[in-house]
Amino acid sequence: MIYLKLHDTDKGAIVAMCDDALINKTLSEGDLFIDIKSYASFYKGELVSKQKAKEAIGSKPVYSANIMGKESIAVGIELMIISEEAVLSVEGVPYAHAYAVEDKGGGTV
Repeated sequence: MIYLKLHDTDKGAIVAMCDDALINKTLSEGDLFIDIKSYASFYKGELVSKQKAKEAIGSKPVYSANIMGKESIAVGIELMIISEEAVLSVEGVPYAHAYAVEDKGGGTV
C-alpha cells in the first residue's frame, strides 16, 4: 500500500507518495539523510493501492513529485512522472524527486 497526498497549487499538483512501510523511518547513507518520520504529514493522505494511486494522479496535471519506496516509484515511472534514470537510492530504498521547470517563454519543460 502507498500513502498518497496531492497538494494542489495554481501550477498543478505536488505529488507526495511513500510506501506505507517507510512512513515512520529515517534513512541515511554517507552524507545523505532522509527523515520521512518527521515529515510524515507531507505524505500521509490516503492509504491506497497502486491502482488507486495511478487513478488519482492520472487525473491531474503534476507540477512536482516527491516519491519514496519501491511501490511508489513503480507508479511514478508508469505514469511518466519520473524516469528510471532519475531514481536514486538510500539504504537500498529507491526515491525520486521531479520538478516542472518553466522556461522564459512561460512554457513548462
